[in-house]
Amino acid sequence: MAFTLPDLPYAHDALADHGMSKETLEYHHDIHHKAYVDNLNKAIDGTEWADKSLEEIVTGNYDANAVAQNGIFNNASQHWNHSQFWEMMGPDGNDMPSELEQAITDSFGSVDKFKEEFASAGGGQFGSGWAWLVKDKDGSLKVTKTENGVNPLCFGQTALLGCDVWEHSYYIDFRNKRPAYLQNFLDKLVNWENVASRM
Repeated sequence: MAFTLPDLPYAHDALADHGMSKETLEYHHDIHHKAYVDNLNKAIDGTEWADKSLEEIVTGNYDANAVAQNGIFNNASQHWNHSQFWEMMGPDGNDMPSELEQAITDSFGSVDKFKEEFASAGGGQFGSGWAWLVKDKDGSLKVTKTENGVNPLCFGQTALLGCDVWEHSYYIDFRNKRPAYLQNFLDKLVNWENVASRM
């Protein structure tokens, strides 16, 4: 089963007024994400993973003891991460549903405290990686960060929100100002209805 690049759920210029330019989405989705899909298909061709789901490939290839993950994992996880990322953003849905707001407040003290913790996780991730809001196995909400393509699937967690802090995600629009990108992401880009639907 060959994987395919999913279409963006909005036009390439739909987020421009919210701080993510058409150029960024053209490079990030059309080039970077496509490369992960193409490389994954090549890597699994003729292997035991060729007919597995994306989630099975990610969890089956993650090695908690490895200094660096293998090529199949890296491309599969980044394909999964980005497929979620596009859906977690949008030009609409910026109002947080009450049930999500209550869950975040219960877990972090307030929405502002959650945003501070999330931005700190993303800003503090050395090198490339992701910041996440996850629902842990015990049902609690937590903010985590992962290096490179590692994601919550690897730890049995449910990803509610993820932000790509690889430089290609923000350099065109924010240059080296990752904290500004993260703040803009939380304030203007997140589709909170999508996040709530994942709970």
